[in-house]
Formats: sequence, C-alpha cells, structure tokens
Amino acid sequence: MAAASDPYALLGVSRTATESDIKSAYRKLAKELHPDRNKDNPDAADRFSKVTQAYDLLSDKEARARFDRGEIDGEGNPAHPFAGQGGFSGGGGGGRTYRSQDFEGFGRAEMDLGDIFEGLFGGGGRGPQGGFGQQRRPSAPPRKGADIGYRLRVPFTDAATRADQRITLADGKTIDLKLPAGVEDGTQMRLKGKGEQGPGGAGDGIVTIAIDRHAFFRRDGDDVRMDLPITLDEAVEGAKVRCPTVDGPVMLTIKPGTGGGTVMRLGGKGFTRKSGGRGDQLVNLEIQLPDDLATLAKRLEGWKDTSEPRSKLGV
Repeated sequence: MAAASDPYALLGVSRTATESDIKSAYRKLAKELHPDRNKDNPDAADRFSKVTQAYDLLSDKEARARFDRGEIDGEGNPAHPFAGQGGFSGGGGGGRTYRSQDFEGFGRAEMDLGDIFEGLFGGGGRGPQGGFGQQRRPSAPPRKGADIGYRLRVPFTDAATRADQRITLADGKTIDLKLPAGVEDGTQMRLKGKGEQGPGGAGDGIVTIAIDRHAFFRRDGDDVRMDLPITLDEAVEGAKVRCPTVDGPVMLTIKPGTGGGTVMRLGGKGFTRKSGGRGDQLVNLEIQLPDDLATLAKRLEGWKDTSEPRSKLGV
C-alpha cells in the first residue's frame, strides 16, 4: 500500500527526477488514463485522479521538498497530524479533519491569569477594607470549543460550475456545501458551530478548498483556456465540431480558411466571478496533420504555397 501513496511511484519516476521528467511522465499517463478514453474501465478514472494528485504535489517545489522530508503524505496532508493529541478523523469529499491546535490562528486555547490569581487569594478580590484595594474582575465568559479544519478536494469542472460538494464532518454527519462565487484554490469556508464543543458552545468548521487540475482545461483568472485540435480539411473548408466545456460539449463553427492559433471565445463558460456573472472559455485551435502523410503529400504533389507567411518577421 505504501507505493499507492507515493507520488513518485504513481508517476513511475525516481526521486531524482527533474521537473521535465515529471511533466513528461504525467502527460503520458494522463493521455493513457483519461476517462474519455476509458469509458469501459472504471479503474482508469480512479488512477487518473491519483496520478493528477501526484503531479500536483511533485510540480510544487515546496510541497515536493516537504514530502521528501516526510513532513506530508502523498495527498499533501501532515504526515502525523494527531501525534499525542487524540484528534478527530473524518472523511468525505477527499477531506481530512484536524484539531484546530494543528492550525496557527484557529482558536488556540489561552490561560486566563486573572482566574489563577483569584484562586490564590481565595476568590475574594477584596476592596479597600479588605487590604488589597482592588475590585474583583468580572469573570471571563465561557470559551467556545476549538475550530476543526477540513481539506476538501474539488474537481475542476465542479469548481467552475459551483456544483454542490458533499463532506463528512468529524461527528459523522454529512452535509452539502455550496461553493462561493469566485472560488479558487485555497478558498476557506466557515461552518458555524461545526467545531468541537466547549463550555461556551461549539467552535466552527474551517473548510479549505483544493481545486484539482484538469487534463485539458486551464484556469486564467475567471476564464478557462483549452487547446482544440482540428483537422487540415476542417481548417481549409470550415466545419462544425464538438468542443468540450465545463458545462458539457457544444458545437463550434469553424470558418473556412481558419489558421492554426486562432482563439475562439465561448461567452459565460468560465468561472463565476465574485461580482457576479461568469468568465469565458477561450479555445485555441490547433491544426493537426493526418497520420498518413504519404497520402496528403500525393494529393499536394505539384502544388506549392507561395504566400511567404514569414515575410512579416523580416526573414
């Protein structure tokens, strides 16, 4: 089982692999395991997700160094988050729970020195005639319980469309979360009263969002970018082709004579903005030559393009 959580083993690279080696290995595996190419193999989708998670960790220099030092596991979580603390353990949506003492600034308990002094002096806080000349300080209100931190992995398309995400809390209860507008990697959501119980009531749950990478979609602010391959005849003669979006496939009209590198804009197919509305999807068209180049060469025999496309570059 150790190999399953080792990102190096998942990508099939050594611990001394370069960034280029890691990227090359991921691209090969992502192409091989992509769900669209393995509709009859449910295991491929799970392997694709694990391979993508492994690449996310190893492509981040800081995260890779922490993993190499044994500070975090293959999912990016602390390797020993509960050592000596008896913390909670909860799943759901790929999340992991921690006691708030593991997170700086998440409600760490503090000691009230006034309570100690009152105990030493008999709890009296005597007035001028009692010898101390101080009024008793009002007792502090009961403290709430500590917050509990959760890490929730969200698929790229779910983040773009703000699909509800299910998460299981430390108490075993399952809830559906509505992602906020403008959600991004590292966004935190506060769940009131979903932390540990305390004398003054329950603390809160703090959910940190981690957005997964996608095989061909890329985020650019509130927009989504992708490269769409088209055939040579589609570029020359024009065509209607299917194009994937975060909301599902749409038909895209290619005009006759469309050149490679042309960018087409699909309005409202990006991420939801904090101010409202959605960004766009920007589709970069890439002309793909056929595998059988001999047939193409035969058809072009005797023809030559005299347009000199590089003349604008001064060469």
